[in-house]
Amino acid sequence: MANLASMAAVLAQEGSLSLSPAWVRALDGLQADLRRRAVSVNTMQAYGSDTHQLAAWALSAGMEPLAVDMRALRRYVANLSSQGQAPTTVARKLAAARALFRVQMEQGERTENPADLIAAPKRPKTLPHVLKQAEAEILLDAIPARTPLEQRDRAVFELSYSSGLRAEELVNLEVGSIDFDSESVRVEGKGGKTRVVPVGEHALAALSRYLERARPALATAAPLAIAAQSGPLFLSKSGRRLSTSDVRRRLRTWTRAAQAQAPALAEAHPHALRHSFATHLLEGGADLRVIQELLGHATISTTQIYTRVESGRLRSAYARAHPRA
Repeated sequence: MANLASMAAVLAQEGSLSLSPAWVRALDGLQADLRRRAVSVNTMQAYGSDTHQLAAWALSAGMEPLAVDMRALRRYVANLSSQGQAPTTVARKLAAARALFRVQMEQGERTENPADLIAAPKRPKTLPHVLKQAEAEILLDAIPARTPLEQRDRAVFELSYSSGLRAEELVNLEVGSIDFDSESVRVEGKGGKTRVVPVGEHALAALSRYLERARPALATAAPLAIAAQSGPLFLSKSGRRLSTSDVRRRLRTWTRAAQAQAPALAEAHPHALRHSFATHLLEGGADLRVIQELLGHATISTTQIYTRVESGRLRSAYARAHPRA
């Protein structure tokens, strides 16, 4: 993971309020702690941006880090809400502040964490977008797999649905991540945690075809030679590692192609395939703990959202079918 620049340097580039030495130490201390915990680059950047905002707000009121107490933090949260920030955004910024003050406690600079005393705003209970099994099949079958790019896309989305991988996990796979003998994929998930996930028959066939025919063709466009048995699994048309934005863009291409058969595909995004993977496993009788392990969720509470999806479907089916519903 690449180290991020000093908090002071980042703020200077963004044209934000100049930081005091105390805030520079506090923000850099948080980033060092996040690196030790091996959090994702996206999380580091989000927490960095959120604590930048807290620092700017506090300095505008003349407060150094240790002067930010529970009452000050409540004013900060109220200010965010008054600006129209969504509850999910406010909750994330409060989590970043909690992490910042936790580091100060660990360093002996604080005796308590003021963010622990503030309840995060309630987040709306939105259910994930899930494709029906038939819709997932229509989407995958809409990718003809004739050209190298089509063969790559078929392999990407077959694997996404087959194994429930995040887009970031897909693009970080290496050729050696796929084990055809054990019919599994080795995944580096959030926080550097590794898990091994089964791969279905259709995905294995698509991967085999991609590795045999498409990847060698895409590798010829690479600026440097790419070995057939190593390196990034999924390559772009220029021979570089595929990016998450490439995955989103290519999925939009295929959802448009299949939309006439299944209008609901208009709302599909890469994570919808992961949600569909989990929901369809649950519908098939898989244990929730097994689904948690396959998804790489740290806690079972994260996985339990899929029980609400299933419950919602059952209620809808009941309402449609029961004569006295």
